[in-house]
Amino acid sequence: MISTDDVATQKAFAESQKLSYPVLSDPDGSAAGKYQVLRGRYASRVTFVIDPDGVIRHVDRSVNVSEHGVELAAVLQKLQAD
Repeated sequence: MISTDDVATQKAFAESQKLSYPVLSDPDGSAAGKYQVLRGRYASRVTFVIDPDGVIRHVDRSVNVSEHGVELAAVLQKLQAD
């Protein structure tokens, strides 16, 4: 997870949500800019599935937060099967 929020905000969010994965603070938008998701000061909600070799295997630019977990699990299952 990458956000343009500062480190303290990211840390508080990760702790409050009990996230089991790392989060990256990108306050200057440099990472968001490289992924072409920066919109003004904020990054759009976009999911990139990147394989262990660093290859982008899936991009979801229309993230629906309430359904995203199920949709992402299906994408990962399909990619693992291929």
